[in-house]
Amino acid sequence: MPDFDLGGFLPYQLAVAAAKISRAFADRYRTDFGISIPEWRVLAHLAQAGTVSVRDVEARVDMDKSKVSRAATRLEAAGYVEKRGNADDKRLLDMRLTEAGRALFDRIVPVAEAYQADLLATLGPDGDGLRRALARIVEGME
Repeated sequence: MPDFDLGGFLPYQLAVAAAKISRAFADRYRTDFGISIPEWRVLAHLAQAGTVSVRDVEARVDMDKSKVSRAATRLEAAGYVEKRGNADDKRLLDMRLTEAGRALFDRIVPVAEAYQADLLATLGPDGDGLRRALARIVEGME
């Protein structure tokens, strides 16, 4: 069996780092705002993109359809998201934030910005290089 250091394997390191960062940030908004990681991702995407289909959200936030659908349903039940049939394709549902959803997002943004600032402070001068490297990885995988 060949020697293999899982801890030094870059894809593994990226996955572990992403999971830890996501959970740590989720602890902040889950406590204060009562939403889950998938709900945060749907909310943030809709705040940025406006009215979009569930399929578009799935692709942009890199989550499977069932997670996006459940998150959107919970957000809709809470009054944060509105769903409507797509005018061009009756098989699709379009979603958009309600005024309450926009207000929730606006309250979470300072928490997100503070979390990012803390993370970048921890990284120090390595932060800019990491951001550039991650951008290259993401762009190269599309």
